[in-house]
Amino acid sequence: MTDYRERIYRHYVTARGSELAPQDVAGLAARAPYLRRLIRRHFPGDRGAVILDLGCGHGALLHFLREAGYQKIVGVDRSPEQVAAAKRLGIEGVREGDLFETLRNLPAQSHDVVICFDVIEHFRRDELLPFAEEVARVLRPGGRWIVHVPNGESPFAGRMRYGDLTHELAFTRESLAQLSLSCGFSKIDCYEDGPVVHGLASASRYVVWKMIRGMLRLYLTAEMGDTGRAAIFSQNLLSVAIK
Repeated sequence: MTDYRERIYRHYVTARGSELAPQDVAGLAARAPYLRRLIRRHFPGDRGAVILDLGCGHGALLHFLREAGYQKIVGVDRSPEQVAAAKRLGIEGVREGDLFETLRNLPAQSHDVVICFDVIEHFRRDELLPFAEEVARVLRPGGRWIVHVPNGESPFAGRMRYGDLTHELAFTRESLAQLSLSCGFSKIDCYEDGPVVHGLASASRYVVWKMIRGMLRLYLTAEMGDTGRAAIFSQNLLSVAIK
């Protein structure tokens, strides 16, 4: 990848003007409820699963995967600043590397889970399909591709889609299904990325979120006669594709 993105990735943390990583491991606590729920709901029960986190950033998810008992986990990120942040936090198994090359150098059917958290929106369409095919190649039958992306269906889709100069795409349930089912996966499920209840303040946010979600469903009903039951309104969405 030798385009404008390469220049930004070299300074990905400093160029954003805000901290992407906490100063110490204790600072990961703010993300703990969300990431623990993610692991509990969507990762295999077998703690011996072989897991690859592509675009792992400073390694927060790897930290909580180890906390949950997973040991066969590796993270790769293109940004040297992100990798340095992971090392500063003491998170093991993170290395710098090109995500495409990482996949191409792996044996077929060698992994149980591949994670792309806030990653594939950085690819152009001509890059994305070969990338997805490589993910499918390295996964074992029944393996999972866990993806987190900007949600093009959200009323505030632009905040995520244009919040990073290197973002090329946003996605919907339909476009993620097109991608996955045309690149070697047999099934995909998509999930809303709403608030996680872990205390009084978050419970209040959740109640407000549900009320607003109900109003958005009412809008869809008024415009199109669609109940909006399956609609995903959160600014990001999560998908799990099964090989």
